[in-house]
Amino acid sequence: MSDGRVLLARDGTFAALTRGGGVTGSRGASPDGLFRHDARHLSRWRLTVDGAEPAVLTPARDSAVPATSVLTPPAGRDAPAPYTVFREQAVASGLLLERLRLVSNSPDPVTARLELLADADFADQFELRSDGRTYPRLPEAAREAGERPDGVEFTYRRGEGWLSRTTVRCDPPPAEVTPAEHGTGTARRLGWTLTLPPHGAAELVLRVEARPHGAPAVADAATPAQAAAGLRAATDAFAHPPVEADTAALSPAERAALGRACAQGLADLALLRVPAAGPRGEELRVPGAGIPWFLTLFGRDSLLTSLFALPYRPALAHDTLLALAATQGTRHDAFSAEQPGRLAHEVRHGELAAFRQVPYGRYYGSVDVTPLFLVLLQAYAGATADTALAARLEPQARAAVEWMVGDGGLAERGWLVYTPDPGGLVNQNWKDSAGAICFADGTQAEGPIAVAEAQGYAYDALVRTARLARGVWGDAAYADRLDALAAGLRDRFHRDFWLPAQDFPALALDGRGRQADALASDAGHLLWSGILDRDRGERTGRRLLAGDFFSGWAVRTLAAGQRPYHPLSYHRGSCWPHDNAVIALGLARYGLGAEVRTLTRGLLATAEAHGWRLPEVLAGYARSDHPAPVPYPHACSPQAWAAATPLALLTAVSGGGGT
Repeated sequence: MSDGRVLLARDGTFAALTRGGGVTGSRGASPDGLFRHDARHLSRWRLTVDGAEPAVLTPARDSAVPATSVLTPPAGRDAPAPYTVFREQAVASGLLLERLRLVSNSPDPVTARLELLADADFADQFELRSDGRTYPRLPEAAREAGERPDGVEFTYRRGEGWLSRTTVRCDPPPAEVTPAEHGTGTARRLGWTLTLPPHGAAELVLRVEARPHGAPAVADAATPAQAAAGLRAATDAFAHPPVEADTAALSPAERAALGRACAQGLADLALLRVPAAGPRGEELRVPGAGIPWFLTLFGRDSLLTSLFALPYRPALAHDTLLALAATQGTRHDAFSAEQPGRLAHEVRHGELAAFRQVPYGRYYGSVDVTPLFLVLLQAYAGATADTALAARLEPQARAAVEWMVGDGGLAERGWLVYTPDPGGLVNQNWKDSAGAICFADGTQAEGPIAVAEAQGYAYDALVRTARLARGVWGDAAYADRLDALAAGLRDRFHRDFWLPAQDFPALALDGRGRQADALASDAGHLLWSGILDRDRGERTGRRLLAGDFFSGWAVRTLAAGQRPYHPLSYHRGSCWPHDNAVIALGLARYGLGAEVRTLTRGLLATAEAHGWRLPEVLAGYARSDHPAPVPYPHACSPQAWAAATPLALLTAVSGGGGT
């Protein structure tokens, strides 16, 4: 992780640890701990040897499996440590597994005193963000800790039905388990006294089981080595090199760089896959959006990730479509923004979502997930020549179209629109931070808002669904209706969104039909969807590679020089790799090969500067400002659509686009 912590992940479980393998209980931008189902199941994990924090001789690295650190008791040059601790750690589904191997450095017997401070606060991830919001607990909510013959168990109860557990099992069992603090705290101190024979060794194996309310059983791995072997096998099966593509337009060095970026991206996508269920309860694995905050099914992120990976890993698209179909809205619920036919923005399993203290259990506050679902459904059928899924999901696809026409706004307003949700998301496109959809003077647009790229997605969704209606569902009349809707939308878009003075598309139309005239990267999504005519598309694509947009590393979310531009703003001047992936595919669709190569080279240089792992977002500073990309302070890494970006670049440089 960018803050120096070690990140271990598998099947929706992740651990963020210090370089020495500990957990401090931190909050804020980068919390540490063991997490599953949006809750922290281990908030303290502090090892001491002979009464002191051990020195870290070799820090753990999350690129190593298992993560291994080398520790010693504090020692001086003239009194070297009597023993060394080799610490191995790995995760599996619901598990943190640890092996401590103590190796004597002495010709005489050595006694080692180990203590482990452990606690589980069961904090919901929304509590840990430290964004100023508080979530009161009911009086009956209670945390407890109890001894076990082999360790300790922490429990959290709320009301009659909510029960979560964290169980710490130790081999050998601790000699004692004692409260670590006075009062009602649940932290426990586990202690061992181990005798090491001359130049001999002793071993301690620890197993932490995270059992959130309603979660499936934990994996059966017993040691870090077993968990690591399972992870390697799963990663190798998924992350083998993508199929050969025509990259002759790149130099040999650029082809090699793209290969390394794709390999890292596939390895990260393997880690980020999370369990999900289909409409019939099928067990699925879908791309979770990112760590630490978004390791769950996220409609927009999971769909775009699957689209980028579709030519190389179509199983992601198959499972994502089924998982989202299983969560499609069926009723009107203002709290969660659910509407019939609407596809979910995100799915959460944590306590606050379950008790409706936040609307994100199944939250539908997104204008673009529903059309992107339709885009991926047809794209999957076209890429795989497998129409069975499109046939099976015909009812869900038709319901999605009806949402776009009805509650989505196409029939009443002529546009796909959203109204800011004061309890959820103010902006409901991919630029979902407050203030992101703005005029050139920085004023936030007020709703109902029609953002440009959502109109492109809607156009593409209608065109593609018409193809399914003709070719798979056998309904030519329905296809004709969708084609007519698409043609009307395209005509209106050219009339109402184009900024003649800037020769560029507007970012959005506000609730009064005014053009939000900030120059933004969303225009590149219009190329990908194909809503722009050839001439305007080519001019738009070339404009995105001008110096105020293109930093030398990537295209900025807002062109520099405008009043709202800020290089460290989340959506008003930063650079997002996935945004650039969509732009690259759009450039390729319009035949702008030189621009595709320029953008690809910038992103590959960015990837190389980050050890080939593209971050979620980076600052908008130009390459002339600093010789390396400037990090964005709170970026997720790894993050799914950033991990899939090299795959989209591979498609784009090979001549593939949005068709």
